Amino acid sequence: MHKRKVIIIGAAGRDFHNFNTFFRDNELLEVVAFTAAQIPDIDDRKYPASLAGALYPQGIPIYAEENLPYLIRSLHADLCVFSYSDVNYQKVMGISAIVNAAGASFMLLGPHDTMLKSHKPVIAVCATRTGCGKSQTSRKVIEILMQKGLRVVAVRHPMPYGDLVSQRVQRFASLDDLQKHHCTIEEMEEYEPHVMRGNVIYAGVDYADILQAAEQDPAGCDVIVWDGGNNDFPFFRPDLMITVADPHRAGHELSYYPGEVNLRLADVIIINKIDTAPPEGIKMVRDNIARLNPQATVVDAASPIRVDRPEVIRGRRVLVIEDGPTLTHGEMQLGAGIVAARTYGARELVDPRPFAVGRLAETFHKYPRIGTLLPAMGYGTQQINDLQATIARCDCEAVIIGTPIDLNRIIQIDKPNTRVYYELQEIGSPNLGEILTAFIARQGLPGN
Repeated sequence: MHKRKVIIIGAAGRDFHNFNTFFRDNELLEVVAFTAAQIPDIDDRKYPASLAGALYPQGIPIYAEENLPYLIRSLHADLCVFSYSDVNYQKVMGISAIVNAAGASFMLLGPHDTMLKSHKPVIAVCATRTGCGKSQTSRKVIEILMQKGLRVVAVRHPMPYGDLVSQRVQRFASLDDLQKHHCTIEEMEEYEPHVMRGNVIYAGVDYADILQAAEQDPAGCDVIVWDGGNNDFPFFRPDLMITVADPHRAGHELSYYPGEVNLRLADVIIINKIDTAPPEGIKMVRDNIARLNPQATVVDAASPIRVDRPEVIRGRRVLVIEDGPTLTHGEMQLGAGIVAARTYGARELVDPRPFAVGRLAETFHKYPRIGTLLPAMGYGTQQINDLQATIARCDCEAVIIGTPIDLNRIIQIDKPNTRVYYELQEIGSPNLGEILTAFIARQGLPGN
């Protein structure tokens, strides 16, 4: 029987999970390549044999997505599987057109083929776009559960940009673990807030192994919280699905893949940032929820900010640094740093683009809509060095750090700077406390 040859189109995360759950032991389909996009420097390597399984003793090569038509023809691919997140529908179908024009079929895998079932209750926190506020929502959920005496283990959507074999299963319980696993800035932004709050977080490549490790964590596990990435849907089958929507980008919940999937799957939808979003944006999101998922419980929430040194901002020309992925493929142009600059009276926002060097200059060229914000890109040593050099060259009087971690720990910032902090704040009822209390009762958990 002719094996159908498959190319998995991805970005180092969902693509590997789709392979592991659907293709790895499938003798009717042969994955001949992965393609890579969005994240720099993840092509020109292999998905290693030790992860790929017995059917792939040589591993599987990873190529740049820009070569997709050539790869389809040269590898005689029959099927291409789209496997990454936070892209608009035009982009998804544009890639589908490229695939079909080259002769292959186009496929999207869904939850039934890719979600793993846990022996523990699972709460998933996902979103309609990158930068909606998933991380602060996950933190709030975990804080409530821990206050009720439950042992919580978080599992983060993958960010395996280094040595895939060593990243198969990663456990983070202290800041030392971040150094041990050679984490990028993006990884630290997601893992550090968890370990600082005292809960364990897992991530990696093989999520069947990760799930088993999380369920059997040495510190104990009563509940698993899936901390989603971008706007991807969960790798684990949730018992409670929470989706965060952003009224600053109203309408995107209906036009980005797979954000609309999350909106339709949700048991609870949080309309975040209503303290800074325009009323018409809030109304549009609320109307779209009512039309697509009227059974969902809707929670209104704000993201109030605070800074540790407001005097650094007032009256000065400031450079604002924000979370990298939120500005790049998340396309967000108003984050916590901008809100802080306006709130605390900055005289001017300094445009970093004339001062950008190296990989940061490439990022601005690739994502021209970023504007007068500096993305904290740090996928590798070169990007981190370029970030430090760009800040040093920038003609500003102060720096606002709007990332979830203190960049002073990672790079040397030679100008006065202040950090922005932001947490989820529900408004009125229903709220997460009420929702999680009911969840604990339904699951028969021993919460106090």
